[in-house]
Amino acid sequence: MPRDTHFPSSQSAIVAGAGFGGIAAALRLRAKGYDVHLIDRCSRLGGRGQVFEKDGYRHDAGPTVLTAPHLFEELFELFGKKMTDYVTLVEPNPWYRFQYHDGDTFDYGPTDHATEAEIARISPDDVAGYRRMAAWSKKIYDVGFTKLAAVPFHSPAFMFKQIPELLRLRSYESVWSMVSRHLKNDKLRRAFSIQPLLLGGNPFSTTAIYGMINHLEREHGVWFAMGGTGALVDAFECLMHEEGIKISLDTTISKIRVEDERATGVLLESGEYIDADIVVSNMDPVHVYRHMLPQKQISTVAKVRSKKARLSMGLYVLYFGATKTWPDVAHHTVWFGERYKNLLRDIFDNKKLADDFSLYVHRPTATDPSFAPDGCDSFYVLCPVPNLLGGQDWDVEGPKLRDRIVAALEETMLPDLSDHITAEFAMTPEDFSNDYLSVDGAGFSLSPYFTQSAWFRFHNRGEGVRNLYFVGAGTHPGAGLPGVVSSAKVLDTLVPEAETAT
Repeated sequence: MPRDTHFPSSQSAIVAGAGFGGIAAALRLRAKGYDVHLIDRCSRLGGRGQVFEKDGYRHDAGPTVLTAPHLFEELFELFGKKMTDYVTLVEPNPWYRFQYHDGDTFDYGPTDHATEAEIARISPDDVAGYRRMAAWSKKIYDVGFTKLAAVPFHSPAFMFKQIPELLRLRSYESVWSMVSRHLKNDKLRRAFSIQPLLLGGNPFSTTAIYGMINHLEREHGVWFAMGGTGALVDAFECLMHEEGIKISLDTTISKIRVEDERATGVLLESGEYIDADIVVSNMDPVHVYRHMLPQKQISTVAKVRSKKARLSMGLYVLYFGATKTWPDVAHHTVWFGERYKNLLRDIFDNKKLADDFSLYVHRPTATDPSFAPDGCDSFYVLCPVPNLLGGQDWDVEGPKLRDRIVAALEETMLPDLSDHITAEFAMTPEDFSNDYLSVDGAGFSLSPYFTQSAWFRFHNRGEGVRNLYFVGAGTHPGAGLPGVVSSAKVLDTLVPEAETAT
């Protein structure tokens, strides 16, 4: 039964950071009766899910793929409302197109029948293997997502209890190894192992637990919000205003204040102090533990994790419009270069910016023409690159990479692009560091190695500081929209109901 939140509360909560994890946390705390104040340094809500507009072209800045929509629907249902009254979701067809360096393509989704027909066209012997992989992915999903995604992993004993099941699911192997046990064709192996890269992980070292993504997509679909991910953010903003959540934008928090081993509020860059009974951080936990808390207060575990954190790769994102359309280009395309494993080794391990690349190409105008003027297309091209530990000078390397990307797309899927490209701009790891306070410009906080998952990841309860909680990509269960929204759901277990003012 939804709780009536239109009443005075005697307890307050500050949510620091308004990404999807922070938005979900603010709504869950409001449903518990807290007087909630959501604060973010960006000019609009959404964290990395910003919206950019230039010369009539619109771009989602961050996440563009919605899976597990029931997790978003739950947040509206907390208040007896329906998400469908606020935003419309549609299912692209195909979900993804994979384009290979030899010109071949593979369309994935939206039905098992369509996917298997494509697999049979490329490698008939792999249809049975795909079915076995799908069944295995469901087993991982039933444990890793359904059972464990929204529960706290603070206790080593609780983690120890999960070990037999995690071993049974072969969580010690990589996503690539799991996929390769079932599929033999290299093109299909690439297509079904690429998902961790969209969460900040190298498929060759990311724990096979993330093999659940295949079943997550097949169980709940792959969706796009009409108007873009920004339209979903706007829907949540409307809901938060309706439920009395205070929102402060263009406001940077410099410190989390701690008194008597308890979080008591936040200090803003302006020098203003805002007190609260609890503080929830949706900021990069590495940044928070290194720079925003008294070091003498932090537990040894948190100090070690923040010091030795292995961060995700960086991202170079090119946004542009085009004064023509390419109707045959899918909404979501993963464009593979010739190298795969060695390219990822260069990015993740060697921190080298190679001449070649693989890309994710987002063409929202395939589904929603409002992203561009009539007769035009809008694009967002994401290129995984080393994070700032690679030492690249992005003022120099960014324009060079831009030219290589445009040339590659023009030679393959977007002929005549250089004659029609317009209204372009880019983000580099430097921008992720400056705009989002992402340590080393990492695109997704911690990489999802097994040794940085579950109990080994940053905990949802603050280490050494009472009444401090964490949500978002760097915490359990991890990055991606389902992950960060689930991290806020963990708060339901950790945070008590607020007391009502008398």
